Amino acid sequence: MRLPLFLVKIFNYEYWSWWVFYLPMAPYWLFQAIRAKSLTYFTAVNPSIEAGGFYGEHKSEILKYIPAEYLPTTLYISPDTAFSEISHTVAAHQLKYPVIAKPNVGERGTSVVKIMSEAHLKAYHASINADYLIQEFIEYPIELGVLFSRMPEEKSGRVSSVTLKEFLTVTGDGKSSIETLVLNNTRARFQLEALRDRLGKGIEEILPAGEKRLLEPIGNHCRGTKFVNANHLINEQLHQVFTTIADRFEGFYYGRFDMKVASYEDLYAGKNIRIMELNGVSSDPGHIYDPRYYLWEAYRDLGWHWNRVAEISIANQKKGIKPVPVRELLKIVKQHFG
Repeated sequence: MRLPLFLVKIFNYEYWSWWVFYLPMAPYWLFQAIRAKSLTYFTAVNPSIEAGGFYGEHKSEILKYIPAEYLPTTLYISPDTAFSEISHTVAAHQLKYPVIAKPNVGERGTSVVKIMSEAHLKAYHASINADYLIQEFIEYPIELGVLFSRMPEEKSGRVSSVTLKEFLTVTGDGKSSIETLVLNNTRARFQLEALRDRLGKGIEEILPAGEKRLLEPIGNHCRGTKFVNANHLINEQLHQVFTTIADRFEGFYYGRFDMKVASYEDLYAGKNIRIMELNGVSSDPGHIYDPRYYLWEAYRDLGWHWNRVAEISIANQKKGIKPVPVRELLKIVKQHFG
């Protein structure tokens, strides 16, 4: 028996709207604001990022601070650029399809697309109406979200959350269509309409028994990716790897690296790592959305991270770094919504 999706949402907090999930934490946020003597205290956490990375930051600007050896090839594209010029630039950088296209300013995977061909890229360029990035598609098998922070007066930081991303897939049984397999998978059912639009008649394909089919290549929770708590990977080696990566980014103290790595051995060795994005102070510790997690555990861990943000803000304010005024922060949010 398939539970109605609205019941699934009620009993599984990972599917709640963001404001429903955060609402019970409002008193704790207010407590931290009083401690830090500012309603926008969080904007003083990363002085090198606009508003600390709370909202509307430009991915291209942040990626400039990541050491080149950890970056995939990334191109900045203006919507006014002629497509012939884009095609030439892609070829000049020896980018091969597929590539990833994403808005330079984006939220929760909106308009992030795996581009399969030049014709597909041309259609994306015509539709996006905003500046965006074309990024090398990394084939490494492991995708992680790693939340790192460092107190301003300390040389070494720490990793406090590691999230393993399991992409949305179905496994064939030799007789069921992809659509039927999706209907029998609770997580996939939330993506049914989007899959129908993207796959068209392909959703009627019957998969051979045992064949796994990737349905969504973008590792975002709202697009069906399962977030798995991988905090068992945290150790002193991992702290040092991300301290080294973040060390060249002056004025960065808190954020989440969304990345791929070839193997866990390489992760600890600090090699074969490719960082697709670095998100600032609004970063969630993604492991709290693991379906095996209890709600009270999620709020406990979220509280730890909010306290960490407040501690960094207080330390930065003592150094003369001021939070963004409320009026200015509201202006940034308004500009983002156009």
